[in-house]
Amino acid sequence: MPRMQKPYSPSVRRRRLSSRLRSYREATGKTTGQVAQALGWQQTKVSRIETGIKKTVQPDELDALLDHYKEENPEVRAELHECARMAKQRGWWARYKGVLSMALPDFETETSVIRTYECQVIPGLLQTAEYAEAIFRANLVRSDEEIRERVVARLKRQEILNRVDPPAYWVILDEAALRRTVGSREVMKVQLRHLTHMAARHNINIYVLPFSAGAHPTTMGSFVIMDFPNPMDASIGYVETPTSSVYVEEEDELAELNSIFGGAQGSALSPAQSLEFITDVIKSLEEE
Repeated sequence: MPRMQKPYSPSVRRRRLSSRLRSYREATGKTTGQVAQALGWQQTKVSRIETGIKKTVQPDELDALLDHYKEENPEVRAELHECARMAKQRGWWARYKGVLSMALPDFETETSVIRTYECQVIPGLLQTAEYAEAIFRANLVRSDEEIRERVVARLKRQEILNRVDPPAYWVILDEAALRRTVGSREVMKVQLRHLTHMAARHNINIYVLPFSAGAHPTTMGSFVIMDFPNPMDASIGYVETPTSSVYVEEEDELAELNSIFGGAQGSALSPAQSLEFITDVIKSLEEE
Protein backbone atom coordinates (compact mmCIF):
# COMPACT_ATOMS: atom_id res chain seq x y z
CA MET A 1 0.00 0.00 0.00
CA PRO A 2 1.56 3.36 -0.98
CA ARG A 3 2.42 5.94 1.65
CA MET A 4 -0.19 8.66 1.80
CA GLN A 5 0.26 12.35 2.48
CA LYS A 6 -1.90 13.83 5.22
CA PRO A 7 -5.17 15.20 3.78
CA TYR A 8 -7.24 18.00 5.21
CA SER A 9 -10.22 17.40 7.44
CA PRO A 10 -13.31 19.58 6.92
CA SER A 11 -14.87 18.74 10.28
CA VAL A 12 -11.68 19.42 12.24
CA ARG A 13 -11.11 22.74 10.45
CA ARG A 14 -14.71 23.81 11.03
CA ARG A 15 -14.45 22.79 14.68
CA ARG A 16 -11.24 24.82 15.01
CA LEU A 17 -12.91 27.89 13.51
CA SER A 18 -15.86 27.59 15.89
CA SER A 19 -13.53 27.23 18.88
CA ARG A 20 -11.49 30.30 17.93
CA LEU A 21 -14.52 32.51 17.31
CA ARG A 22 -16.12 31.41 20.56
CA SER A 23 -12.91 32.20 22.46
CA TYR A 24 -12.78 35.67 20.90
CA ARG A 25 -16.32 36.41 22.03
CA GLU A 26 -15.79 35.05 25.53
CA ALA A 27 -12.66 37.21 25.87
CA THR A 28 -14.83 40.29 25.27
CA GLY A 29 -17.34 39.19 27.90
CA LYS A 30 -20.18 39.55 25.40
CA THR A 31 -23.09 37.22 24.74
CA THR A 32 -23.96 35.94 21.28
CA GLY A 33 -26.95 38.26 21.37
CA GLN A 34 -24.76 41.31 22.01
CA VAL A 35 -22.39 40.40 19.17
CA ALA A 36 -25.32 39.83 16.85
CA GLN A 37 -26.85 43.18 17.76
CA ALA A 38 -23.57 44.98 17.07
CA LEU A 39 -23.34 43.36 13.64
CA GLY A 40 -27.01 43.71 12.77
CA TRP A 41 -27.51 39.93 12.68
CA GLN A 42 -29.93 37.54 14.30
CA GLN A 43 -28.63 36.01 17.55
CA THR A 44 -29.14 32.54 16.13
CA LYS A 45 -26.68 33.29 13.33
CA VAL A 46 -23.80 33.94 15.73
CA SER A 47 -24.79 30.91 17.79
CA ARG A 48 -24.98 28.64 14.74
CA ILE A 49 -21.56 29.81 13.56
CA GLU A 50 -20.00 29.12 16.97
CA THR A 51 -21.57 25.69 17.36
CA GLY A 52 -20.78 24.64 13.79
CA ILE A 53 -24.43 24.09 12.91
CA LYS A 54 -23.91 26.68 10.17
CA LYS A 55 -21.34 24.64 8.29
CA THR A 56 -20.48 27.34 5.74
CA VAL A 57 -19.12 30.69 6.95
CA GLN A 58 -18.88 33.21 4.14
CA PRO A 59 -15.72 35.38 3.86
CA ASP A 60 -17.65 38.60 4.57
CA GLU A 61 -19.27 37.04 7.65
CA LEU A 62 -15.91 35.93 9.00
CA ASP A 63 -14.35 39.34 8.30
CA ALA A 64 -17.21 41.05 10.11
CA LEU A 65 -16.64 38.89 13.20
CA LEU A 66 -12.87 39.32 13.14
CA ASP A 67 -13.21 43.07 12.73
CA HIS A 68 -15.63 43.18 15.66
CA TYR A 69 -13.19 41.18 17.81
CA LYS A 70 -10.33 43.43 16.62
CA GLU A 71 -8.25 40.54 15.29
CA GLU A 72 -5.72 42.39 13.09
CA ASN A 73 -3.02 39.74 12.66
CA PRO A 74 -3.04 38.97 8.91
CA GLU A 75 -1.60 35.46 9.43
CA VAL A 76 -4.29 34.54 11.94
CA ARG A 77 -7.00 35.94 9.69
CA ALA A 78 -5.62 34.00 6.72
CA GLU A 79 -5.56 30.77 8.78
CA LEU A 80 -9.17 31.21 9.85
CA HIS A 81 -10.29 31.98 6.31
CA GLU A 82 -8.51 28.81 5.21
CA CYS A 83 -10.42 26.86 7.87
CA ALA A 84 -13.70 28.32 6.61
CA ARG A 85 -12.83 27.56 2.98
CA MET A 86 -11.74 23.99 3.60
CA ALA A 87 -14.81 23.27 5.72
CA LYS A 88 -16.85 23.60 2.54
CA GLN A 89 -14.86 20.92 0.71
CA ARG A 90 -15.33 17.18 0.83
CA GLY A 91 -12.86 14.47 1.75
CA TRP A 92 -12.41 11.08 0.05
CA TRP A 93 -14.91 9.56 2.52
CA ALA A 94 -17.81 11.52 0.99
CA ARG A 95 -18.09 8.90 -1.75
CA TYR A 96 -18.72 6.27 0.93
CA LYS A 97 -21.37 8.24 2.81
CA GLY A 98 -23.77 5.32 2.65
CA VAL A 99 -21.40 2.96 4.49
CA LEU A 100 -19.24 5.19 6.70
CA SER A 101 -19.82 7.36 9.71
CA MET A 102 -18.82 10.58 7.96
CA ALA A 103 -17.19 12.38 10.87
CA LEU A 104 -14.98 9.48 12.02
CA PRO A 105 -12.58 9.29 9.02
CA ASP A 106 -12.85 13.07 8.85
CA PHE A 107 -11.43 13.41 12.37
CA GLU A 108 -8.95 10.53 11.89
CA THR A 109 -7.16 12.36 9.06
CA GLU A 110 -5.78 15.00 11.44
CA THR A 111 -5.22 13.05 14.65
CA SER A 112 -1.81 12.83 16.24
CA VAL A 113 -2.83 10.06 18.65
CA ILE A 114 -5.65 7.50 18.48
CA ARG A 115 -6.41 5.36 21.53
CA THR A 116 -8.98 2.61 21.33
CA TYR A 117 -10.37 -0.17 23.48
CA GLU A 118 -12.13 -3.00 21.64
CA CYS A 119 -13.92 -5.77 23.48
CA GLN A 120 -15.45 -7.87 20.69
CA VAL A 121 -13.57 -7.62 17.40
CA ILE A 122 -10.27 -6.40 15.98
CA PRO A 123 -10.41 -2.60 15.48
CA GLY A 124 -11.30 -1.49 11.95
CA LEU A 125 -7.93 0.19 11.36
CA LEU A 126 -6.18 -3.17 11.91
CA GLN A 127 -8.58 -5.51 10.09
CA THR A 128 -7.63 -7.54 7.03
CA ALA A 129 -10.00 -7.45 4.05
CA GLU A 130 -11.19 -11.02 4.69
CA TYR A 131 -11.82 -10.37 8.38
CA ALA A 132 -13.71 -7.14 7.61
CA GLU A 133 -15.83 -8.92 5.02
CA ALA A 134 -16.77 -11.62 7.54
CA ILE A 135 -17.74 -8.92 10.05
CA PHE A 136 -19.96 -7.19 7.53
CA ARG A 137 -21.53 -10.48 6.39
CA ALA A 138 -22.68 -11.09 9.94
CA ASN A 139 -25.41 -8.57 9.13
CA LEU A 140 -27.55 -10.86 6.99
CA VAL A 141 -29.51 -8.07 5.29
CA ARG A 142 -26.52 -6.54 3.48
CA SER A 143 -26.07 -7.19 -0.23
CA ASP A 144 -22.78 -8.40 -1.73
CA GLU A 145 -22.33 -5.00 -3.36
CA GLU A 146 -22.74 -3.13 -0.08
CA ILE A 147 -20.32 -5.49 1.65
CA ARG A 148 -17.69 -4.93 -1.05
CA GLU A 149 -18.12 -1.18 -0.72
CA ARG A 150 -17.80 -1.33 3.06
CA VAL A 151 -14.58 -3.38 2.82
CA VAL A 152 -13.06 -0.93 0.33
CA ALA A 153 -14.00 2.00 2.57
CA ARG A 154 -12.50 0.31 5.63
CA LEU A 155 -9.21 -0.38 3.85
CA LYS A 156 -9.17 3.21 2.63
CA ARG A 157 -9.49 4.43 6.22
CA GLN A 158 -6.44 2.38 7.16
CA GLU A 159 -4.21 4.48 4.89
CA ILE A 160 -3.72 7.01 7.69
CA LEU A 161 -1.40 4.45 9.31
CA ASN A 162 0.76 4.38 6.14
CA ARG A 163 1.49 8.09 6.00
CA VAL A 164 5.02 9.45 6.30
CA ASP A 165 3.97 10.96 9.64
CA PRO A 166 1.25 8.59 10.92
CA PRO A 167 -0.67 9.05 14.16
CA ALA A 168 0.38 7.09 17.22
CA TYR A 169 -2.08 4.23 17.61
CA TRP A 170 -2.62 2.74 21.08
CA VAL A 171 -4.87 -0.33 21.07
CA ILE A 172 -6.21 -2.31 24.03
CA LEU A 173 -7.67 -5.60 22.82
CA ASP A 174 -9.81 -7.78 25.02
CA GLU A 175 -8.83 -11.44 24.79
CA ALA A 176 -12.33 -12.15 23.47
CA ALA A 177 -11.50 -10.28 20.26
CA LEU A 178 -8.57 -12.65 19.70
CA ARG A 179 -10.43 -15.84 20.60
CA ARG A 180 -13.62 -15.15 18.63
CA THR A 181 -13.41 -16.99 15.28
CA VAL A 182 -14.54 -14.56 12.62
CA GLY A 183 -14.97 -16.05 9.15
CA SER A 184 -12.87 -19.17 9.65
CA ARG A 185 -9.75 -20.39 11.42
CA GLU A 186 -7.70 -19.46 8.34
CA VAL A 187 -9.15 -15.95 8.27
CA MET A 188 -8.31 -15.61 11.97
CA LYS A 189 -4.76 -16.87 11.54
CA VAL A 190 -4.10 -14.33 8.79
CA GLN A 191 -5.75 -11.58 10.84
CA LEU A 192 -3.70 -12.34 13.94
CA ARG A 193 -0.47 -12.52 11.93
CA HIS A 194 -1.39 -9.12 10.53
CA LEU A 195 -1.68 -7.85 14.11
CA THR A 196 1.85 -9.03 14.89
CA HIS A 197 3.17 -7.25 11.78
CA MET A 198 1.37 -4.01 12.68
CA ALA A 199 2.61 -4.24 16.27
CA ALA A 200 6.18 -4.06 14.92
CA ARG A 201 5.59 -0.52 13.63
CA HIS A 202 7.06 2.31 15.67
CA ASN A 203 3.73 4.14 15.98
CA ILE A 204 1.54 1.19 17.00
CA ASN A 205 1.26 -0.28 20.50
CA ILE A 206 -1.05 -3.24 21.09
CA TYR A 207 -2.05 -4.30 24.61
CA VAL A 208 -3.97 -7.51 25.26
CA LEU A 209 -6.39 -7.46 28.19
CA PRO A 210 -6.56 -11.15 29.18
CA PHE A 211 -9.51 -12.91 30.78
CA SER A 212 -7.28 -13.46 33.81
CA ALA A 213 -7.36 -9.70 34.50
CA GLY A 214 -10.90 -10.18 35.79
CA ALA A 215 -13.10 -7.10 36.20
CA HIS A 216 -11.57 -3.94 34.72
CA PRO A 217 -12.56 -0.30 34.07
CA THR A 218 -13.63 -0.88 30.46
CA THR A 219 -16.37 -3.43 31.04
CA MET A 220 -18.97 -0.98 29.67
CA GLY A 221 -17.84 -1.40 26.04
CA SER A 222 -15.59 -0.22 23.22
CA PHE A 223 -14.59 3.39 22.56
CA VAL A 224 -12.04 5.58 20.79
CA ILE A 225 -10.23 8.73 21.93
CA MET A 226 -8.66 11.01 19.30
CA ASP A 227 -6.09 13.72 20.10
CA PHE A 228 -4.97 16.45 17.69
CA PRO A 229 -1.62 18.24 17.25
CA ASN A 230 -3.14 21.73 17.06
CA PRO A 231 -3.72 23.06 20.62
CA MET A 232 -6.93 24.72 19.40
CA ASP A 233 -8.43 21.28 18.69
CA ALA A 234 -9.70 19.58 21.83
CA SER A 235 -9.67 15.79 22.01
CA ILE A 236 -12.80 13.92 21.02
CA GLY A 237 -14.21 10.56 22.03
CA TYR A 238 -16.17 8.21 19.79
CA VAL A 239 -18.58 5.48 20.88
CA GLU A 240 -20.68 3.29 18.58
CA THR A 241 -24.09 2.03 19.55
CA PRO A 242 -26.25 -0.44 17.59
CA THR A 243 -28.22 2.42 16.03
CA SER A 244 -25.94 5.46 16.06
CA SER A 245 -22.53 6.97 16.75
CA VAL A 246 -21.86 9.27 19.71
CA TYR A 247 -19.09 11.89 19.78
CA VAL A 248 -17.90 12.84 23.27
CA GLU A 249 -16.58 16.40 23.57
CA GLU A 250 -17.43 17.55 27.10
CA GLU A 251 -14.29 18.00 29.19
CA ASP A 252 -15.50 15.96 32.17
CA GLU A 253 -16.66 13.07 29.98
CA LEU A 254 -13.35 13.03 28.08
CA ALA A 255 -11.49 13.01 31.40
CA GLU A 256 -13.51 9.95 32.41
CA LEU A 257 -12.72 8.17 29.13
CA ASN A 258 -9.02 8.94 29.59
CA SER A 259 -9.14 7.59 33.13
CA ILE A 260 -10.92 4.42 31.99
CA PHE A 261 -8.38 3.87 29.20
CA GLY A 262 -5.49 4.35 31.62
CA GLY A 263 -7.01 1.89 34.06
CA ALA A 264 -7.50 -0.73 31.35
CA GLN A 265 -3.95 -0.20 30.14
CA GLY A 266 -2.71 -0.83 33.66
CA SER A 267 -4.62 -4.14 33.75
CA ALA A 268 -3.38 -5.26 30.32
CA LEU A 269 -0.25 -7.13 29.30
CA SER A 270 2.71 -5.09 28.09
CA PRO A 271 3.19 -4.78 24.29
CA ALA A 272 5.94 -7.43 24.39
CA GLN A 273 3.83 -9.80 26.48
CA SER A 274 0.83 -9.07 24.23
CA LEU A 275 2.80 -10.02 21.14
CA GLU A 276 3.71 -13.34 22.76
CA PHE A 277 0.08 -13.86 23.74
CA ILE A 278 -1.14 -13.26 20.16
CA THR A 279 1.56 -15.61 18.86
CA ASP A 280 0.33 -18.31 21.25
CA VAL A 281 -3.25 -17.85 20.01
CA ILE A 282 -2.00 -18.28 16.43
CA LYS A 283 -0.21 -21.51 17.41
CA SER A 284 -3.37 -22.84 19.06
CA LEU A 285 -5.29 -22.21 15.82
CA GLU A 286 -2.65 -24.03 13.82
CA GLU A 287 -2.82 -27.03 16.13
CA GLU A 288 -6.60 -27.44 15.92
